[in-house]
Amino acid sequence: MAHPVAGDEIEVTVLMPCLNEAETLEVCIRKARRALDELGVVGEVLVSDNGSTDGSQEIATKAGARVAHAPIRGYGGALLNGIDQARGRYVIMADADDSYDLSNLEPFIRELRAGHDVVMGNRFRGGIAPGAMPFLHRYLGNPVLSWLGRALFGLKVGDFHCGIRGFNRDRIRDLQLCMPGMEFASELVVRAALNDYDIVEVPTTLQPDGRSRPPHLRTWRDGWRHLRFLLVLAPRKTLIWPGAVMFVLGLLGTAALVVGPLRVAGIGFDISTLVYTCLAMMVGAQILLFGVFSLIYGQTEGITNQRQADRWTRLIRFETCTAAGVVLILIGLAGTIVAVSAWGSKGFGQQDLGETLRVVLPSSTAIGLGATVLFAGLFSSLLTLRRVSQPVTGVTAASDGELAASHS
Repeated sequence: MAHPVAGDEIEVTVLMPCLNEAETLEVCIRKARRALDELGVVGEVLVSDNGSTDGSQEIATKAGARVAHAPIRGYGGALLNGIDQARGRYVIMADADDSYDLSNLEPFIRELRAGHDVVMGNRFRGGIAPGAMPFLHRYLGNPVLSWLGRALFGLKVGDFHCGIRGFNRDRIRDLQLCMPGMEFASELVVRAALNDYDIVEVPTTLQPDGRSRPPHLRTWRDGWRHLRFLLVLAPRKTLIWPGAVMFVLGLLGTAALVVGPLRVAGIGFDISTLVYTCLAMMVGAQILLFGVFSLIYGQTEGITNQRQADRWTRLIRFETCTAAGVVLILIGLAGTIVAVSAWGSKGFGQQDLGETLRVVLPSSTAIGLGATVLFAGLFSSLLTLRRVSQPVTGVTAASDGELAASHS
């Protein structure tokens, strides 16, 4: 049975998300309970149940764990509930499929006691038993996603998606994590890194899944959700800078080709190239603006904490974008007037298509960019609106933090 320990005396909570894990849940709980006892750690085993229908709740209680019902379905939903319900100062999370070594918790507890905020397991350093990890996961999914985590966020983590990890409970609660699905694993480590948390790795082992049924993980669906989440959390590297580079290259190419045909290394560039340089300007500007919107939205909603958002907010505020948009539209209209005047001087008859397009393409692009920038300012102002909390019928309206917590 569970040890009757007061909440403020518990040092470690071993947290297991659960959805129909009757085959392996008991052995996982007993391993974790034994490991805590052998280390002399005052702790608990908490099972966050996601609506099991196979009797997992009763099995957990009999094995000595505390069971908490998770109202939000999904891997992340179960872990969010467990973190909220945990009584320990430190939390060590692991799957309940008997694939992780819950009998060896000492490295995690040691590093947590040393003051690290997050302690990641590394299966590649500890050892992966034959058949424990699918080929695609081992040689494609995990290496690629781990590389992206290092490239986009500067993470010094070799096994980005290891399912066993420990963390300081209060520090992770402060992040107000909110992803209900498998991408929760990415959210935890990425947002910890974005907030300058101290993250270390310890070796751990991986054994074949002890269940007879297929795992909940879906390779391509969940892999895409992880990838999408990583890209959205790094808008500067995935959207803003690529968009800026595309726009500048398009601008330089357009400026050169407006004057006349260009020859570089024996290759001639003319009107057909001008079409694509103008397109590059439009697409680059839109990608850049979408990245800025992502940055502002992430900070407004508390998903990210990037200082650059304030600078971008000032740069694309409504007044600035309106002025820039109007100027671009006027430039485009001026070019259009020039083109129409030249056509009129010839009696609106046959035109020199090359010379006409050399003016019309940049002019129409300027009008399009002007409209895009103008409405971008309007949209950014909508993203930065704040609701003022006011007493309503004797009840104080929720604060921003409480709203974010309720969304979690």
